Amino acid sequence: MLAHKPHVRSSLIIGAVILVLSACGQPTFGHPSEPGGKIPADLKRFYDQKLTFGSCEGYATTDDDAKAFANDTFECARLEVPLDYQNPLGRTAQIALLRVPAKGKPSKRIGSLLLNPGGPGFSGMSYATMVAKNLADSPIAKQFDLIGFDPRGVAASTPALDCFTDAEREADKLVNSINSGGKDYTDHETRQLYQKCAERSGGEDVLAHVGTRDVARDMDVLRAVLGDDKLSFFGASYGTRLGAIYAETFPQNVRAMVLDGAVDPTTGTTERRLVQFAGFQRAFDNMAAFCAKTPTCPLGTDPKQASAAFQQIVRPLIDKPIITADGRKVTYTAVIDGVLAGLYGEAGWRAVILGITELKAGSGSKTLLFLRDFLSQRNVDGSYGNGNESLVAINCLDEERHTPEQESAMTRDIFKVAPFLDTGRPVNARDLCEHWRVKPTLGYPYAQNIKGLPKTLVVSVTRDPATPHEGGISLAKTLGASLLTVEGEQHGVALTPGNACVNDIVADYLIGLKIPSDGARCVL
Repeated sequence: MLAHKPHVRSSLIIGAVILVLSACGQPTFGHPSEPGGKIPADLKRFYDQKLTFGSCEGYATTDDDAKAFANDTFECARLEVPLDYQNPLGRTAQIALLRVPAKGKPSKRIGSLLLNPGGPGFSGMSYATMVAKNLADSPIAKQFDLIGFDPRGVAASTPALDCFTDAEREADKLVNSINSGGKDYTDHETRQLYQKCAERSGGEDVLAHVGTRDVARDMDVLRAVLGDDKLSFFGASYGTRLGAIYAETFPQNVRAMVLDGAVDPTTGTTERRLVQFAGFQRAFDNMAAFCAKTPTCPLGTDPKQASAAFQQIVRPLIDKPIITADGRKVTYTAVIDGVLAGLYGEAGWRAVILGITELKAGSGSKTLLFLRDFLSQRNVDGSYGNGNESLVAINCLDEERHTPEQESAMTRDIFKVAPFLDTGRPVNARDLCEHWRVKPTLGYPYAQNIKGLPKTLVVSVTRDPATPHEGGISLAKTLGASLLTVEGEQHGVALTPGNACVNDIVADYLIGLKIPSDGARCVL
């Protein structure tokens, strides 16, 4: 399941790299599907609730968030939603959100812009603070309240998903067959995983209701409570799936929707992951070719031999991790995670090369360990955020469930299309969700034949390794959306600094609903 870990915002990763270098389910409607329909009586109390915004103190769940939230202009609150929309009188969940008020004149305010950074499992609250910084001088920040929310189960929202202790996280207990170093889960371990997740997350009913379809319904409650008749939304990576499901469920409630780094709604789990990891192999090969231009390249000067050279360096870590001076283990899993993080875009290549150089020297790799720690939300005190655990639990409801034979076959095929990841060991893989007691709720394909959806905007980078360009083309076709193609090598691009072409088009669409011309293109 952690094959979906690459669905995070590239700008988060690139920010970490800079630090290093300087150092077919059917929708059910929580709100009537026809325009003008009344809110069902048993949901009315949720749609009519009043939010109480105040200080963001106490909302942070990681060191990075604690720093990011320390701004007096940011406002935080909690939204109450049904845990199970089929039982709205039962248990509830609390959705944590952060608002960055519009900077312009109140008369020019359009409404709220909801933000999702991807994952699944990453904090929208944290993302909103980053977007606010990136868009400091943008008309978007002047005319919209920026709203980052932590999806149910994630970060500051409660009940929060939790499957492992910090010690177990440090010991690489949260892995899958792609980065496990040949130490695949057993049947007993997958059973234990479900039990531990249920016990530590607040019960089996929590695990049954953290899928994307539930989150889309939460978004509609949030839209109404914020006072917006129609939703304006920006979703990146996995956030494009969330946006597509909202569009499918509430097309009459959409005002504007920008979907950047698209997840293909027409392909199932296996096919999509093969395409995804083929994209990472291409990124690895391009990084190796860049590296080979210098005689000190740790992968050698022949890019065709780079995968084999990389395996020679990292495979020994499967049996013998390197111990750092402060007693931490540089494991095979940590290295693979760090390298994948640096392959999201060209900005990360130098960090990957530096990390592999350190590793080859035998002293461990503080660079790759730093990147891995950043993505794993490891705090200074050794505690962890719940992003990766949320990713597993959410994907258990969103992805297709595999038998051990299917999971093993998929893993072997991934190693064929991405040989730099091949452990060289026999594969006997298991789906981490094998013993989840509720069936997946998303379904494939999704968001098909939507009626009444306004024109949306899909942004897609041509050499995006994590969500390849083919997915952007497919999502735009599925939604009847306008497609903005961006030439470059990076995972996602909109709402990040440095590309006026993209950001101007996105701003014109979000503010004035201006659709770019057919065949619109930008260059990174």
